[in-house]
Amino acid sequence: MNHVKTYHSVTRDTPNGPIIIEGPLSSTELKKYNFHEQLTAFRPAPKQFEAISSIADFPEGRIIVARTNDTIVGYVTYLHPDPLERWSEFNMEDLIELGAIEIIPKYRGSGIASSILKLSIMDDFMENYILISTEYYWHWDLEGTRLSIWDYRKVMEKMMAAGGLLPAPTDDPEIISHPANCLMVRIGKNVPEESIKQFDKLRFLQRQQYRDMREGL
Repeated sequence: MNHVKTYHSVTRDTPNGPIIIEGPLSSTELKKYNFHEQLTAFRPAPKQFEAISSIADFPEGRIIVARTNDTIVGYVTYLHPDPLERWSEFNMEDLIELGAIEIIPKYRGSGIASSILKLSIMDDFMENYILISTEYYWHWDLEGTRLSIWDYRKVMEKMMAAGGLLPAPTDDPEIISHPANCLMVRIGKNVPEESIKQFDKLRFLQRQQYRDMREGL
C-alpha cells in the first residue's frame, strides 16, 4: 500500500492567542520547532519528541501539531498498531491507530484537540483507512481536569467525534475490563468490504478464536 500524505494547515484563535494547526509533518519539519516542556503525558518531553519524530517518517506515520510561532503545544500521532497489540493480528495495511493526542494545560478547553482531529481527516487519503483509538480510563487526566470518569468519557467522545471516530463494540479484554473504556472507530469511505469484514473479526477476536476451537473439536 502506497501511503500518501497531503499537508494541510489552519489557524485557530484561542484566549491565549492564535494557534497554527498543521501536518502531516516529517521529522525534518518537526525539528524546526521547539517541543513544549509540559508535553509529558507519555514520557519526558525530549523523549516524546524523539518518539513522534521517528513516527513521522514511518510510511503510514502521521504527526499533526498545534503550535504557537515556533513551539509545539499539542500533537496527535497516527501509525500502524504496535506489533505486540491485538490490533496488529492480521497485519492490515489499511488499519491505523490514533496512538497519542496531547495538549498542554494552557490550551485545553480551547477546542485545539478537536481542531487537530478535524484537520487530520482533511487529507482525502484518510478515506482509505480504518482508524481506531483505544481509550482506557487509567490514561485520562482525571486529577488535572477534576472530572468524573463518566464526564471525562463524554468530553473524550465529543472530541473524537470531531475526527469522525465513534464508539464500537469489541471483546478486547482490556477494553471490557471497565465500562468506561472503549474502542473508537472511523471507517473511511474507500475501505473495501473485505477489510471491514476482517476488522469485524479482529474486534471480536476472542469470539472468533472460540468458534475456531469449537470447529476443531
